[in-house]
Amino acid sequence: MTAPERSAPLVSLLQLQRRARQAATPQALGFVAVNETLQLVPYRQAALWTASGLGQVAAVSGPPLPDPQAPYVQWLGQLFRHLMREQPAAGEVQTDTLPETLRTEWQEWLPAHALWLPLAVHDRPPAAGLLLARDTPWSPHELGLLTELAHAYGHALDALQPRRPWREGLLGVLRRARTRRWLAVGVLAVCLCPVRLTALAQAEVVPSDPFMVRAPLDGVIDRFNVRPNQAVQPGTPLFSLDTTALRARMEVARKAVDTAQEEYRQSAQAAVTNDKTRADLVLRRGKVQEKTVELDYTAEQLARVQVKADRAGIAVFPDANDWVGKAVTLGERVLLVADPAKVELVAWMPAADRLPVSPGDTLTLHPQGAPLQSFEAQVMTVAYRAEPTRDGFMAYRIKASFVPGQALPRIGQLGSARVQGGWAPLLYVALRRPLSTARQWLGW
Repeated sequence: MTAPERSAPLVSLLQLQRRARQAATPQALGFVAVNETLQLVPYRQAALWTASGLGQVAAVSGPPLPDPQAPYVQWLGQLFRHLMREQPAAGEVQTDTLPETLRTEWQEWLPAHALWLPLAVHDRPPAAGLLLARDTPWSPHELGLLTELAHAYGHALDALQPRRPWREGLLGVLRRARTRRWLAVGVLAVCLCPVRLTALAQAEVVPSDPFMVRAPLDGVIDRFNVRPNQAVQPGTPLFSLDTTALRARMEVARKAVDTAQEEYRQSAQAAVTNDKTRADLVLRRGKVQEKTVELDYTAEQLARVQVKADRAGIAVFPDANDWVGKAVTLGERVLLVADPAKVELVAWMPAADRLPVSPGDTLTLHPQGAPLQSFEAQVMTVAYRAEPTRDGFMAYRIKASFVPGQALPRIGQLGSARVQGGWAPLLYVALRRPLSTARQWLGW
């Protein structure tokens, strides 16, 4: 045998594999499988079976489309179902092992020797099969070539099959009883997994032990000498009150003192010769002392209109324009002088999310505008009752001190505090809020 004759089967195999890859539809691939495989090996009849749906004869050699009602096609369907169950590997069909109904009609429909080629892909069960039949036995060389071709037909047919949506695949997996049991066990384990009870609360960084600067007397604020968050030292002027009314009162008090002193002087001169005037001298002296006290008190008030810082720190107040020109009363708070190194955290835990929090528990502050920063704090006090907040909801006030050894946030920093409670199953944590709402509506 010459070299071209030896290589002819390999060339035919490559051409058929290429034809299989070029097939645009399963019908075109079936036509190639049952008709053009004749280029590789001789045979008399061929049929292609696909297991899609309930299984069907997809193609037979000769006609372009098989008639599903034809007796030959129906008998082939029975034969293919038997081969798919009983003969998963490629090889010649042993007619003596077939069922009686198939064996008695074999000679009527097929030649004596038939080769069965399952079309499998990877390790999955075969989804199709090719049957080739002729009058002479099949050689091992032909079986090797056809097995390689069947592998190419299987890949081509699998590529042409419509892909099932992932939902169908998932439903197919869930239909298995064992999968459902393991899934139920996994869901139960997740539901019983212990997690920490947590709640989010609005929080603000406030000064710890600040010095409260109050109005020294009734009046109107005339000028602010500091800006918000400005550093101050002891004796730094903070603000001053309007002195117009006090200066008028002081001038009136000074005139009253001068008048009382003149009256006392005249009474003292007259008392030398008049006994009655001598008796009024004591009253004149007392009036002078009274007016002097009023003058000293007014002068003292005038000296207090300039308010100065008593300690070092920063001035904490919103805006100077909110106070300039505003009337204040004695003791009214105007601003705070706080130490930036002494801060604490105030959080408002909503009453609907209340957790059993006690002193010593941990809070985590997540400041606004800094997603990569967090600060740890320990609870110091928890209010015994809820109170309305600035946003109008009821909440419990929590005060916490920052854990030493970390950078401190600035005064006035806002954020969310994550309050940690005890441990509870995940199912309870997920259903805690819905159950609380349902209880309020249903009145359990």
